[in-house]
Amino acid sequence: MRKLLKFTPIIMLLIGLTSCRSVKVASDYDREANFDNYKTFAFFKPGIDKAEINDIDKRRILRAIEAELMAKGFTKSETPDMLVSIFTKSNQRVDIYNNAWGYGAWGWGGYGGWGWRSHGNTVSTTTEGVLYIDLIDTKKKELIWQGSGTGNLETRNIDKKEARIKEFVSQMLLQFPPEKK
Repeated sequence: MRKLLKFTPIIMLLIGLTSCRSVKVASDYDREANFDNYKTFAFFKPGIDKAEINDIDKRRILRAIEAELMAKGFTKSETPDMLVSIFTKSNQRVDIYNNAWGYGAWGWGGYGGWGWRSHGNTVSTTTEGVLYIDLIDTKKKELIWQGSGTGNLETRNIDKKEARIKEFVSQMLLQFPPEKK
């Protein structure tokens, strides 16, 4: 039991770090769409051009989407069944940690004297990005599936950034095509 208590802070730190790095994904789709009819895709340039992300990261995202769709058996085509578009958002995330209580307590004496003491808060800000992937029926010009992935993308290391983008796209497209009910 003592060993478990000894390693509890380390385990909690690892859980915290891995939860910060994870991608939170969600998807929605048109229940009337027959996803068996979609075999080919192309990128919807007007939609992609509006995405508020630099061109280098945009190309990384598109390459990752293309690789994932092709791995699922879809083919890129000039006359596609569905169009792929993306857009992005960013949110400023502020975390406030109030874990600096101590050095005294109610009562007489002790370090810090009389009363309860607090020595401040720790504030952390990060930018969370949200990537949306839209799949549009080419003939009907209707959205048939949308995936979203939320997580932290900031990194100065290009290899890590590229791997993070691939992780985003891969996690999102795990939910495509939706399972038949």
